[in-house]
Amino acid sequence: MLSSALEADLVDEVILHQVPVLLGGGRPFFHELPSHVDLRLLQTIPAPGVTHLHYEVVRDPSS
Repeated sequence: MLSSALEADLVDEVILHQVPVLLGGGRPFFHELPSHVDLRLLQTIPAPGVTHLHYEVVRDPSS
């Protein structure tokens, strides 16, 4: 669902809470996107067992 919202240009910010757990092959969080999404890191907050990442979706001003 997030991938569809990114593709439709409906997302301004993405906040991720990263927990380092090894899951073997793992699963991708985002489904395949039709084009590159440029993110600018706004804030990183390290905490015990988790890192909080706050990104801004950067849009091409010519579009």
